[in-house]
Amino acid sequence: MSSPLQSGDLAKQSVLLDHLRALEGLLVAYSGGIDSAYLAWAAHQALGERMLAVLADSASLPRTHLADAVAFANEHNIPLRIVETNELASADYVRNDATRCFHCKDELFTVMKRELERTGFRYLAYGRNLDDARDFRPGQRAAANHKALAPLADAQLDKLSIRRLAQHAGLRLWDKPASACLSSRIQYGQPVTRETLAQIEQAEEALFALGFRQLRVRAHNELARIEFAQQDLQRAFADHLRISEAVKKAGFRFVTIDAEGYRSGSMNELLPAEAITAAKNI
Repeated sequence: MSSPLQSGDLAKQSVLLDHLRALEGLLVAYSGGIDSAYLAWAAHQALGERMLAVLADSASLPRTHLADAVAFANEHNIPLRIVETNELASADYVRNDATRCFHCKDELFTVMKRELERTGFRYLAYGRNLDDARDFRPGQRAAANHKALAPLADAQLDKLSIRRLAQHAGLRLWDKPASACLSSRIQYGQPVTRETLAQIEQAEEALFALGFRQLRVRAHNELARIEFAQQDLQRAFADHLRISEAVKKAGFRFVTIDAEGYRSGSMNELLPAEAITAAKNI
């Protein structure tokens, strides 16, 4: 479905571009999702070769997402560097409590700081938008600790305005479904392992191959709880045998379809309030 520009969208983009032009060399934390991709595109429009998109490769990044992120950068001649992050070496990350996202982003920005030294650029930025302030995202604390800029939020751009501007610019991923890292699919308290990440990735790719576009495979030990987009739920229930077979092939023993459908951050619903408060103050 098309998403025509709204009043103020282009003015906000102009503010964003002016802000970016004032920076003396910028590294953009780039994942290939709509927010970071639009930011990387805008930074390249504003700065040319004085910017670099940095794509962190790790076990929590699906291979198809890596390939698509590289393809998008190539399509728009955006300077790109792929770096390896090793968050799985951190016991704090593997423990998978409410602070996991903090430790992930801390590793990312630590690696990006090294890239700053190599390039001689001055600034780091990431794709936080205006809507992200309403969600539980401890990674924002890590970004603040590393003095990473949030140009999209500073320009008052929310998710929908970013999608509209990306479509207006002819960026093919303007309607790309949101997709957090694979670790976000694992229930809190269950250790993050390469094996579980691989199971989730294989299961999701199998379901995409069945024609589903927006989904999450949530890992609860041997149980896979699948969230499909609301418009796909009826079809998913009708096709439950093929879905179960595909997900069990990935290594899960039990499979269930969540009747509430897809919702971002549903694992956070299981966190006690004190854990969320502690994570925000880490």
